[in-house]
Amino acid sequence: MSSVQQAVVPAPAAAAPRRTAKGWAYLRYGTGKVGGAVISLLAVLVTGFFLFRLIPGDPVKTMTGGRPVSAGQLAAYRREFGLDLPMWQQFTDYCGKALTGDLGTSYQFRAPVLDKIAEALPNTLLLTGTAFVLYTALGIVLGTRAAWRHDRLGDRLSTGLALTLYSVPSFWLGLLLIIVFSVGVGPIPGLFPTGGMESGGEEGFAYVLDVAHHLVLPVITLVAVEYGQTLLVTRSALLDEMASDYLTTARAKGLRDDLVRRRHAVPNALLPTVTLIFVNLGRTVAGVILVETVFSWPGLGGLFYQALSVPDLPLVQGLFFVFATAVIVMNTLADLVYPLLDPRVGR
Repeated sequence: MSSVQQAVVPAPAAAAPRRTAKGWAYLRYGTGKVGGAVISLLAVLVTGFFLFRLIPGDPVKTMTGGRPVSAGQLAAYRREFGLDLPMWQQFTDYCGKALTGDLGTSYQFRAPVLDKIAEALPNTLLLTGTAFVLYTALGIVLGTRAAWRHDRLGDRLSTGLALTLYSVPSFWLGLLLIIVFSVGVGPIPGLFPTGGMESGGEEGFAYVLDVAHHLVLPVITLVAVEYGQTLLVTRSALLDEMASDYLTTARAKGLRDDLVRRRHAVPNALLPTVTLIFVNLGRTVAGVILVETVFSWPGLGGLFYQALSVPDLPLVQGLFFVFATAVIVMNTLADLVYPLLDPRVGR
């Protein structure tokens, strides 16, 4: 065997330990992130129990609707819902059931909390999913164009509008859209419903069009408020990449400017945006409460507002746990995906 062959043979054997070391490093990193998420979920479970018991009001009296009720009837209601037990016993019962997937029974609906959440969840996913896809795509496209043409008039106008809308409260913008495009102002007629998810009585494709008609204003509200953050992060990341030497080399090889942007600059600049996408996905589900309330959309947000008015403690606690879980899970997924995109993370 020649000296050249002897030098080449050991190389594959040396590569395997490096791959194994990287695998163990990622496993330790992922285990730490998942463990932190589990601890956070347990903290949310405990916090939710005590937090909502600070809300003033007696849920039993609220459920009677102001009707005259005897003390014996009130005591019977409290026994039925376990409100007569000591606080520590209520807490242990709540945690024990929650860890087995039982979030309790709603006071006002007399139904399992999980059933009410499962009933409203598809409506929220329809609203938030549609808005999420639109504002993510809009933010990435406009952020890329703004960065590539930075310090020009279009960049200033795009960035200024994004910052303005990002600072606008979603409920205020929703009410404004209802006044202008549902009620009608001056020559502008009322084009869209003031609220709800459907008009009723429609079937088939007509039902789909009816739901889409009701979906327009709440989706516009969420897109207008949320796209600015994606735009600003994408713009900032791409501006950092534009000063890199590899882009100068690509241009020196004769590549067109749009190819340099699409093939080289944008893929590397999207790493922070990918993290933001996961975070926004969880935050949008948790932050849709105000928009659903303003537009009377029958989703988790509207259900949460309705439960707070009682207060329906099991339902409020269950929804709070679902919202927090969405945020924690998406943040954890972002932490797990990022090292796959950038090997420098998690070493």
